[in-house]
Amino acid sequence: MPQRLHLVFGGELKDVSRNEFRNVEDIDIVGIFPDYKSAYDAWKDAAQRTVDDAHTRYFIAHLHRLRDEEAEASPTEELGG
Repeated sequence: MPQRLHLVFGGELKDVSRNEFRNVEDIDIVGIFPDYKSAYDAWKDAAQRTVDDAHTRYFIAHLHRLRDEEAEASPTEELGG
């Protein structure tokens, strides 16, 4: 069974109606987690710590969906290939 990695990250948004960060350099990388449950728990903890800041949002990115290991890699994915 393939790993299902999840990235939890967040930061201050320019506008609460859009998912555009005010400053990309200030994005808080909470971590990469091996399953959705642990990613969700980390997301919930980070979101609760910043509940009083209406412009701060946290997200879960499903890293395993970004790459299909069965598909042939493009030249930009395989450096030197």
